[in-house]
Amino acid sequence: MKGFFTGKAMHRHIPNLLTIARLCAAPIIALMLLLSDDPLIAFAALILFILAALTDWLDGYLARRWQIVSGFGRMLDPIADKLMVLTLLLAFMGTSLASIWFFIPALIIVTREIMVSGLREFMAGRNVTMHVTMAAKLKTTFQLIAMGFLIGHFAFTQGFLHQLATQGGLILLWIAAYLTGQTGIAYFTNAWRQMDD
Repeated sequence: MKGFFTGKAMHRHIPNLLTIARLCAAPIIALMLLLSDDPLIAFAALILFILAALTDWLDGYLARRWQIVSGFGRMLDPIADKLMVLTLLLAFMGTSLASIWFFIPALIIVTREIMVSGLREFMAGRNVTMHVTMAAKLKTTFQLIAMGFLIGHFAFTQGFLHQLATQGGLILLWIAAYLTGQTGIAYFTNAWRQMDD
């Protein structure tokens, strides 16, 4: 344990520490939005979200650059992304954003993420690894951008920025839901083919 915080050992753990920080940030951001109507708190939540979202790129970049990609990191990274998105979707359901136009894409995203996580577990039991595709990475990007816009709905309470955050966030959420559904179908189709082989 002593060597964890020194020199090369600490260097090796930075990508995973960034991922863990993103995991911890998700419930904090959700609570900030749920427990206060203050736009300043919402703006602080937006800043924290942007920093957390940036770690999604930074941890992967550092792991590849330093050639320290680990099985633990590969497992934890998508969990952190899913926790961020799903926690915020649940938090938004208790706010002024909650409407049929929000609920439908949110339901698609939540359903897909749960089902694909279950599929991964099932296929792992058959010694089949389901690798993350570029399309799946794209859907995660759209999900995170949509979450950022929707947080802006609370940070900017009037004027152009409020309209942009609200309407832009919902449009991006629908795009994310479409990509999420498509990648889910692709995963299940691929898994079915592998089970037939």
